[in-house]
Amino acid sequence: MDPQLTTIQPGGGIVMSIELGWGFVRRWYLRKFRPGYVERMGILRQGSRGSLPFEPVDQRDIKFYRNQETYWWPEADDDYRWRDSLPFARAGLAELILISGLCLFIAAALGLVWWPLCLPPLVVFGLVVWFFRNPPREIPTGHGVVVSPADGKLVEIVEIEDPDIGPAIRFGIFLSIFNVHINRSSMSGSVVAVRYRPGKFLNALRPESARENENLDVILSSSEMPGQYFRVRQITGQFARRIVCWVRPGDVLTRGEQFGMIKLGSRTELVIPRHDALKIEIAIGDTVSAGLTRLAHYRFDGPISGLDQNGMTDLQSFNAAPVRPATTSNRASREEPTDG
Repeated sequence: MDPQLTTIQPGGGIVMSIELGWGFVRRWYLRKFRPGYVERMGILRQGSRGSLPFEPVDQRDIKFYRNQETYWWPEADDDYRWRDSLPFARAGLAELILISGLCLFIAAALGLVWWPLCLPPLVVFGLVVWFFRNPPREIPTGHGVVVSPADGKLVEIVEIEDPDIGPAIRFGIFLSIFNVHINRSSMSGSVVAVRYRPGKFLNALRPESARENENLDVILSSSEMPGQYFRVRQITGQFARRIVCWVRPGDVLTRGEQFGMIKLGSRTELVIPRHDALKIEIAIGDTVSAGLTRLAHYRFDGPISGLDQNGMTDLQSFNAAPVRPATTSNRASREEPTDG
C-alpha cells in the first residue's frame, strides 16, 4: 500500500476537513449523552484500530479510512447502511449537502430582494445535484468483456509499451462536470497495487495532463486472464482536484464494481494487455458510460491464456497483499453488478 494513502481522499480539501471536524463533535456528543450506544458499537466492531488517528464510535467514522486495515462492523450491525441505497455517491454526500444547501440559502436571500436573482444559485444547485448522482447500471456479461471505467467522451485509443503491463492499449476518457464521476472496474480482478502521485492541475483535455497532473493508479490482476494485469488511472483536472479511491491491495472487484470517484471534472485512463484476440468495440469521440459501455472484448472461448508475458509479473513490486473478502469497512456504496 502506498504510504501516502492514509485516507481514501489523499488530496484532502475544505469539505473533508469540515466533515472530519463534525465527526469529532459527533463522537463527543455520543460519548457524553449516549454511552449505551457507544458501548454497544464497541462490542460489535471487529478488527483493530491500526493507524486510525482517533478511536471510532461507529461505521461513519471509518468513511475516510476504508482503505486502511482498521475497525469494521458487520453489515447487519451498520445502522447507516441505508445511505448506500441513495441515488447519490456516498463519498460525495458531504459536498452535496453543504454546497447545495449554501446555494439554496443564497437563492432564498436573493429572492427576497428580486426573484430573478435567485436563478443563478438555483442553476448551480441543480448542477451539484446532477454531478453527484449515482445511477444503477446493468453490467454487461460475457467472458473477456472490457467495460468503460468512467462516464465521458473517449478522447484516446493508443498502443503503448507499458512498464507494468508490457504491450498494451490505453483508453483515455474525458469527464465533464455533466458526467457521472463514479469510477468502476473494467474487468474482474484482485487489486495488487494502489499508487498515488501528487502533481499539477492542468486542463484534463490537454495531453500532458495525463503525465503531469495529480493521479492515482489502481492495478489489478485479471481473474479472467491468469498472469495478466490491467490498470485504471484517476487523473485530476483544472477544477477536479479531489481523487477518491477506497480499495487497497487484496480487495477483489467484479466487472463494473465501483471503487472510487473524481470530484468535479477530470480524466480517467484504462490500460489493458494488447493481443491479437482483442477486438476494440469503440471509437474516439464516442460517449461512454462506466460499467455499461463495452470498450473491447478478448475473443476467447475459455480462460484466456497465451498472452504476451513481457509485462510485469513480479507481484512483490506491487506490494501485493493476500486477497481479502469484501466488508463494509473496505467497500463503498454500490448496487450489486449483474455480471455472470
